[in-house]
Amino acid sequence: MNTTPLKLAVVGAGPVGLTLALAAARHLPQAEVTVFDARPADKDVSHDPRTLALSWGSVQLLQRLNAWVPGAAQPITGVHVSQQQPSLNGFVDRWLGEPEVRLSAAEEGVPMLGAVLSYGAITAPLQKAWEALCAAEPGRLRSRFSTPVKALKNVAGGVELDAGIAETFDLAVVAEGGVFSDQVRKGLTHDYGQTAWVGTVRLKQPHGGVAYERFTRQGPAALLPLPLDASVSGDAQARAALVWCVPSQDDPVAALNDAQRLTVLNTVFHPQVGEITALSPLKSFALGLNAERTLTDGRTVRIGNAAQTMHPVAGQGLNLGLRDAFELVQALWRVQSTSGDLSAVLRRLEWQRGPDRWALIAATDFLARSFTWTLPGASTARGLGLVALQALKPVKSALARQMMFGARN
Repeated sequence: MNTTPLKLAVVGAGPVGLTLALAAARHLPQAEVTVFDARPADKDVSHDPRTLALSWGSVQLLQRLNAWVPGAAQPITGVHVSQQQPSLNGFVDRWLGEPEVRLSAAEEGVPMLGAVLSYGAITAPLQKAWEALCAAEPGRLRSRFSTPVKALKNVAGGVELDAGIAETFDLAVVAEGGVFSDQVRKGLTHDYGQTAWVGTVRLKQPHGGVAYERFTRQGPAALLPLPLDASVSGDAQARAALVWCVPSQDDPVAALNDAQRLTVLNTVFHPQVGEITALSPLKSFALGLNAERTLTDGRTVRIGNAAQTMHPVAGQGLNLGLRDAFELVQALWRVQSTSGDLSAVLRRLEWQRGPDRWALIAATDFLARSFTWTLPGASTARGLGLVALQALKPVKSALARQMMFGARN
């Protein structure tokens, strides 16, 4: 067994960074773990309303860390993917029906396919659990909030971290997007020329825990189920988080007022959604792909958004980041439980994460680019793919399993 304590620096106290820190603290009992973040520790993140989608596999990972609050999340019991009419020139629609795929937790024998919750609802419990561990083991586990990391530099046998003073660690993990943006070695980049408009909607009828995704001529649109809200008129009203992707040039949403946007939205989604009765103010952001070709650079590792940011069409970015974190901890456990070489283990990690990481990046990129194709028949091919997937039950189940757990080695 390797008896030398591992000195690990985690840069970023978001969901992925805190998950990594908690997992390392629990599974690497000799390791010294320090978390760095620019935000103050007493900044209340619990009310951050940004919406996140977690797979069932990710929910299980957080449950193991005692950082899951069931009441704060809306379970996803089904996923309904469809293509907006007119599609396939009407031919397949007439003979096979509208292209759609329906996934069900019941069919897959799981309690849920995933869950929807706010950024605050996932980050606050993780931070609370981490702070409790730090209080119990202050000599081994440390928090360095209000401490921005200015630079990382690989040195012999470790990495030098500059956070006001230079400190040397065996390994530094960058676990937050936007850190060292001028130093990130983005191997793959692509501007999709698309804008995502995000907000929340109210629905006339219950959503039943179903997440809807709609392929339109302009891009994908999604509704993620949210917990019931009884704050309006004392009546519980169904709510959903909206992600509405459109071309950045000739943006059809930007010039519309709220009433006009609501009218258009009621023409976008599948009739099963029912009437959308209200719409919050929307925020927009540009969509693109940034993906590191390698996760490791000497004794520096990037995971989560620091390693890849993807189009939201599949809603899998955070899940991939959480799997990055757990696989890294497993690799470090092998180093600590044997006389393994850390550098060699990190190189193997690259290959171990490759199938899951690149399969998801490639699939998401393919779907996102397909909405920019001007070739005749692109939407027809996409619709035929949906029809075939719905008909092939084993293939559909395999897709559901990959969405829940990722590509397994």
